[in-house]
Amino acid sequence: MKKISGLFIAFEGIDGCGKSTQAEMLYRHLKKSGYPVRLVREPGGTVLSEKIRRILLDPKSEIRPVAELLLYQAARAQLVADVIRPALQNGEVVVCDRFYDSTTAYQGFGRGLDQKLIARLNRTASYDVAPDLTFIFDVDYKTSLARRGKGGKKPDRLEKEKKLFFNRVRRGFRSLESKRRVILLDGSRSIETLFEPVCQKSELLIKKRIKKSV
Repeated sequence: MKKISGLFIAFEGIDGCGKSTQAEMLYRHLKKSGYPVRLVREPGGTVLSEKIRRILLDPKSEIRPVAELLLYQAARAQLVADVIRPALQNGEVVVCDRFYDSTTAYQGFGRGLDQKLIARLNRTASYDVAPDLTFIFDVDYKTSLARRGKGGKKPDRLEKEKKLFFNRVRRGFRSLESKRRVILLDGSRSIETLFEPVCQKSELLIKKRIKKSV
């Protein structure tokens, strides 16, 4: 198994953007290539965090915006402390389906909560752990809705939100494009076409990290 110093790669975007598919594909590719890799999701990834996930996504849950924000942060704090940080310290590549950029986009832009408060809570709940590389998959509401409707799956609490909400969330994600760690991709492209830059950028960063650790 190839040894590297820990590396954290996050996948972001509105519901239906294709991020989960790409995260899974990268995880399988890196595992097949012999890298120590772990796939996690937010909210979730621990017993407590999965319980919080069920509450947050339950269509019957009535949750105020601030309570929603704090629940996401609680799930994140548990996941980072129990899984992500130990994995990074152990030299693993952590592939994460959503991280705190989703909180900035959904609770900040979508719900209109204070961005400075969200930034402070993001730092606290993540124990200052930050992604080394973040892929954001950008799709419009129509594409998002069409993809989420496939298979007859009933929408969860967040997916039931209206077009204006998702347009605000999309603007939130797009506002992060200027960050050096962020790569914004056109999520309407084919799965195979999108995976090319995901794979290339990830492997390039991994190889740089291996070179530094030698």
